[in-house]
Amino acid sequence: MAKKDYESRTQQLVMPVLQENSYELVDVEWVKEHGDFYLRVYADKEGGITIDDCEIISRYLSDRLDEEDFISENYILEVSSPGLDRPLKKDNDFARSIGKDVEVKLFAPVNGEKEFLGVLKDFNKDKFTVTLEDGSDMEFERKSVAQIRLAIFF
Repeated sequence: MAKKDYESRTQQLVMPVLQENSYELVDVEWVKEHGDFYLRVYADKEGGITIDDCEIISRYLSDRLDEEDFISENYILEVSSPGLDRPLKKDNDFARSIGKDVEVKLFAPVNGEKEFLGVLKDFNKDKFTVTLEDGSDMEFERKSVAQIRLAIFF
């Protein structure tokens, strides 16, 4: 089974517990790191997700994954918050982040740069606009972006 299949099936399995508890699914990812496979589920809720919330999701999902048994590889299940620097992937993420500082990383350089910092101004299904630090607006095609996430300053 392919990575997308694992992620898609996991998303289907976890949705009932998320909906029942008013959690939001941020992302599901299947990755290999340091020789181990990880199935990661990122969830959130209004006011922030807690360790107890992650435990509810993890126990529920672990049972469903055992019942379905569609993953042949050994893996580690992780359920967590998307973090303060959460990636923006869905339209809801973009809508919630209008007016906030974001970091944009591109697959290919534009004017010799692959990383940009600014304030998310606007978006649609294909593009988004960021007001850069110099005050200029820059439009990005969503398909050309490797990652956009909330920026954190210390």
